Amino acid sequence: MTRAPRHNDAGQAFPIYITVVAGLLFLAFAFLAVGQAGANRNGAQTAADAAALAAALDTRDQLRDEWVKNVLDPTKWQDIFDGLGVPFDGCARADQLAAQNDATVDCAILPGLPPGYKVEATTNKTVGDSIVPGTENKRSVQRATAVIERACDFDPPGADADTDVLPTLICDDGREWTLDPEDLTDLPGPEDLFDVHLARANDE
Repeated sequence: MTRAPRHNDAGQAFPIYITVVAGLLFLAFAFLAVGQAGANRNGAQTAADAAALAAALDTRDQLRDEWVKNVLDPTKWQDIFDGLGVPFDGCARADQLAAQNDATVDCAILPGLPPGYKVEATTNKTVGDSIVPGTENKRSVQRATAVIERACDFDPPGADADTDVLPTLICDDGREWTLDPEDLTDLPGPEDLFDVHLARANDE
């Protein structure tokens, strides 16, 4: 009597093994592609945040300098605290910070109050080759907005106000600045007069 040939279990398992390994490799490459894209997006967001803040900080410093020049004329303080009186040319500083983060930016002045800057950063590096078609030339784009808000309040002088007395600045940090027109050696700095921060998406 002839025996039926026995199937080789190892031979049957081998194609299944190959299929499983191929699937795992595909998943590994897919996760790698997602990681590459995420890292690229994070780089773009870092560049956008840094550029927007740099532009706003540059203009904040100019506003403080303008306030110091007009400290004896408090009728001009309100306009300065509203962002008037200086050129909003901080986009040059934004370009520098973006370059340091390996990106380029489109920068625009934010209209209205509070004043600030809106930037769109594009990474110089692409996502790179991956199993996802089209990523080899794809660059990440992220946006950020930084605003300059007054950090101090004061009572504007009236028409008959004493010109020898300057308004007291009451700032958000709880400090009150009583200014002496005869001794202006101790004046608030840019960080005392203005708060610079990134705007939330729903604030833009």
